[in-house]
Formats: sequence, C-alpha cells, structure tokens
Amino acid sequence: MSDQKINSEEFWAKADSHLLSYGGTFVRKIITKAKGVYIYTNEGEKIIDFTSGQMSCLIGHGNDEITETIANYAANLDHLYSGMLCEPVVELADKLTSLLPEPLTRAAFLSTGGEANECAIKLAKTFTGKFEIVGLSLSWHGMTGNANACTYQAGRSGQGPMMPGSYVLPAPNAYRSIFRNSDGSYDWKTEMMYGWSLIDASSTGSLAACIVEPVLSSGGMLVLPEGYLKELKNQCEKRGMLLIVDEAQTGIGRSGAMFAFEDSGIVPDILCLSKTLGNGIPLSAVVTSDEISKVTSERGFMFYTTHVNDPIPAAVGCKVLDIVIRENYVENALLRGEQFRNHLKKMAGKFQCIGDIRGRGLMVGLEIVKDRESKETDQQLASQLAAKMMELGLSANLIAVKSFGGVFRMAPPISITEKEMDEGLTLLEKAFEEICQ
Repeated sequence: MSDQKINSEEFWAKADSHLLSYGGTFVRKIITKAKGVYIYTNEGEKIIDFTSGQMSCLIGHGNDEITETIANYAANLDHLYSGMLCEPVVELADKLTSLLPEPLTRAAFLSTGGEANECAIKLAKTFTGKFEIVGLSLSWHGMTGNANACTYQAGRSGQGPMMPGSYVLPAPNAYRSIFRNSDGSYDWKTEMMYGWSLIDASSTGSLAACIVEPVLSSGGMLVLPEGYLKELKNQCEKRGMLLIVDEAQTGIGRSGAMFAFEDSGIVPDILCLSKTLGNGIPLSAVVTSDEISKVTSERGFMFYTTHVNDPIPAAVGCKVLDIVIRENYVENALLRGEQFRNHLKKMAGKFQCIGDIRGRGLMVGLEIVKDRESKETDQQLASQLAAKMMELGLSANLIAVKSFGGVFRMAPPISITEKEMDEGLTLLEKAFEEICQ
C-alpha cells in the first residue's frame, strides 16, 4: 500500500467510469486499512466493522498469525497444478473432518461459497442420477448456474431461464408467516408440508437434493426453527434425496457452535463451508461421505478447477481452525451475541420502529418497520439509520440491495471483545436516537 495521499475526486471519477456494477451501491468512502474490528478511510475515519467485511473476517481483519501464514506461503508455496498435493491441503482435510461427525470424512477445497454449492449440487445429481433441486424461498447460495438457480432471495431476473428442475419451499419466517397454530404461534411444520405438497405435484420424479442454510442470512437472519432440519432430512430421505447444508456464514463458530447443524439431530449428506473458513481469503470446502465420494468417482464426477486444493488458502484455513479452537472463540460468539441481542431488546422498548430482533450466536437480525401492528417494512428509515451509523463510525449496513428490505444483518468478528461490542452498540443506539426521535 502506498502512503501517498489519495485524491478522492480522482478515485471516484475512475471508479464511476470503469467499474462494472454487480448489484447494490458502493459506500462512498475509500478504505485504506483494516485491522481487528476496525476499518479506516483515507480521511482518517475509524469505523467499527459490524459485518466482518462480507461476513467473512471471522477472527478480525489483519490477524497477525493469518498475515504471517499468507506471507510464508506466498513466498515459498503459492500455487500448484491441480493434480498435485501439498501438506496444508491434507492437514486442512484432516483437521476439518476431525471436527465433524461421521460419515463426513471427505473434503475438497475451492474458492467461493457459490463454487462449493455448485460442486455439492453436481455431486448430488451424480450420486442420485436425478436433477431436481429444492431451495428455500429466501435463500442465497451463489451467483453461478446451479447455485443461482436455487437462490430465491435475489439475482434471478434479466437472464432467461434458470436450470431446469428448480423448486422452492417457503422459507420459515416466524415473524411474518401466515401459518399459525390456534394460539397464534408459528406452525412451521404445516408450512413445510404444504410446500412439499406443491413440489411433489410439480416434480417429474427426479428430486435429487435440497439445499438449506441453518440461518438464512440474506433472507433477513432467519433462524431455522427447532426441529426444522431434522424434519427436512426426513422428508428428503422419503423422496430419495440428499440434504446439502450450506454453512457459508454459520460455520466455524459464528453461530455459537462450531457448525450450526450440530444440535439438530442430523448429519447432512453434504456440508458446504466458505466465508468464515478463510477469514477473508477466498476459501470454501465441500465435505461428504466415503459412500458419496466412491459412487460419484465411479460415475465420472468432475469438478476440476484452477484453484482446487490451493496451498495458500488451505494454510489459512488450518490457521483459522487453530485460532478459533485455541482462543475459545465459539464461546465468545455465544456471549457477545447474547450481549448484542440483549442491548437491542432494551432499545426495542424505546424505539417503536424495531419490529423484530433475531439471530444466533454472532449473527444478528434487526428488522425495521413502519409500525408493529402492520409489520410493514420501512426500508427508507432503515437506509437513513444505516447512513447515520456510518457517519458516526459504525458499519452495520448489509441492506444496500433492495430485496433485503429493512433488515440489518450484522455479524461482527467472533473475536470482538465486550468493550468493543459496547462501543459499537453505543453508536448504533445513538443513530436511532438521532433519526427516530
């Protein structure tokens, strides 16, 4: 990085002239440094990062051990032909699978979450010999072919037909669902079974897999209800389908457990990890069983990419696992997540625009509404709040895409301290006081 002062006018002129828009809008700040839970601008502003970058810097920006690992491998073992293996790849496969229950014993390492989900779906199709894929209505699994086809939150328009055989289940939204028990509580099981009845009616008899996130982050930080994953696995098994669990954001401690599916009573047929595993370095993983690995190999499965099992990201993944376990960051995610939500609950007593507070571990959703009776979302107010937070020195805005509605999706690094959390929450509340009073 150059120490030369950046000309802001020149910078934005070049950006506005030459960068391709990929959805959403750019924050009009020039970021020059990121360290710990903070990011810094060319104007000298210090901003608390309550989104861990793109939900990826699990243990904070610029971690010294991660930095040293990258520098070491960049200098000595940077990239290999995909048919070659090196120690960090084998070590990561061993460490990762040792943390997982049987039969999740086989891993491959790719670059992005979309790529991992693409690989998982292709595995499922090859193993089952079928082609239909089910996703949840507020899901986000990636922007590539198969992954985009089972992403229903956004990114589907303007490109013609999706992959054939793409079906949707209603996303479980306890705050907004019309499916209710007689006492007014959320009836997720009836909702799920209604969704399966429509899929069964639409299917050509070739259902291959269902893919699901334990917390639908892009869907508004919707936590799957207790028992949901177990019932979903049951419904998949009845139809001869595989269950793919996409833990791009929930994995490696973020949810308050090493893996969010741990307490569900089931083990997925295929597990996908990304974002959190690489702490901001492009790294994803697909983990499955010996049986699925054997059968798909016999049937000619291929997912041969330029950066499959690359040394640098694999070495970073090993270091991330070591640090999370050594520093007991899973427990910290639980404690700081509780601190976060408890503060928001107190704020809800003061600000009527807070409609719902939800999440798990250090994944927090805050839904902004016009009033609590109608529950009508107030995206304009949410945008004003996000702008004020940024002005005060808090980045908590992952709502820039219109389809996200008025929901703040917040996920600070799980290494955040109690003091740093208080600092961020003070700024968050101050924004509400200035905009909502």
